[in-house]
Amino acid sequence: MEFELTEEQIYVQEAARDFTQRELLPGVIERDREMKYPTDQVRMMGNLGFLGMMVSPEYGGGGMDTISYVLAMEEISKVDSSCSVIMSVNNSLVCWGLEAYGTEEQKQKYLPLLTSGEWIGSFCLSEPEAGSDATSQRTTAIDKGDYYLLNGTKNWITNGGKSSLHIVIAQTHAEKGHRGINVLIVEKSWPGVTIGAKEDKLGIRASDTHTIMYTDVKVPKANRIGEDGFGFKFAMKVLSGGRIGIAAQALGIAAGAYELALKYSKERETFGKPISQHQAIAFKLADMATEIEAARLLVYRAAWLKDQGMDYTSAAAMAKLFASDVAMKHTVEAVQIHGGYGFVKEYHVERLMRDAKITQIYEGTSEMQRIVISRNILNGQLYEPLWKIETV
Repeated sequence: MEFELTEEQIYVQEAARDFTQRELLPGVIERDREMKYPTDQVRMMGNLGFLGMMVSPEYGGGGMDTISYVLAMEEISKVDSSCSVIMSVNNSLVCWGLEAYGTEEQKQKYLPLLTSGEWIGSFCLSEPEAGSDATSQRTTAIDKGDYYLLNGTKNWITNGGKSSLHIVIAQTHAEKGHRGINVLIVEKSWPGVTIGAKEDKLGIRASDTHTIMYTDVKVPKANRIGEDGFGFKFAMKVLSGGRIGIAAQALGIAAGAYELALKYSKERETFGKPISQHQAIAFKLADMATEIEAARLLVYRAAWLKDQGMDYTSAAAMAKLFASDVAMKHTVEAVQIHGGYGFVKEYHVERLMRDAKITQIYEGTSEMQRIVISRNILNGQLYEPLWKIETV
């Protein structure tokens, strides 16, 4: 096994860390408080290549591997989870799915706009009655010959108010169940697309989350991704990659909270010494460091498997399940270590605690990850480590 990062991966990590400290940290509390979309910061992410990291340079992307992507996601999430979820959706759910399964015409037309940040994409799967159960699509795309007539409502759509391009999952042949679902590229400017009010959320408050309504939207057949009925399979494949991005986000949130707690524990004194010297705090820090490192290895492993072209479904689910639980657990501990100061916005950790919760919910709840993992192991797809143990 090789645990050492390449020079290019280290460069990406350092560039993301520098950008985060220089451009995201200033104003992050204000953006959270006012639910202010980070327009300037997102434009900079596009200029720096963070919005199309894994896309081929042929379409304006960085042509990087998944490891580089999760390194950047981790660094950005340490400070600003709103920016990192914008980045995750654009990279994992929109650009990756479009490049992997779109036609050449679709890729040439849309990917350069998405990778540059000129356009932002959104992934429209969830509905009022179709969240974890993605097969229960009420949004319909009726085949009208040269086009589909799209009608329905999508909920909890990240980038919903700012995105110019929507990847929409809709039912065309209800009698076929999940095999009758299609995936369509919809442009926000088309007649019949209506954006609902921005959601007032617990965390990731600066990110743009909306309900989107589609009323008799005419979608050209040329904007269908894949064959007729490919929509559900597309959604499941894209979400598996998306879970790696959200696992990296959760890892970054946990690591950011840990770094703040460690720094504060060395500065804050009680009973004549830094609180880090009290066993009660030192042991908390030890547990945080250990579990965050375990989460990091799970995330990197899932990314590595994806880069090798191997099955990463279970690995991505494991990474997201564990990393999101670690994020929730240790952001709470970071608040505890800060004491009363942790309860106020100035010290950042209360915001990270609020941001952590969503990582256990979106792109597949923790309960759904356990379903994915258990089904795979019960079907004989056993967890296999990266190394092989040879017996004599």
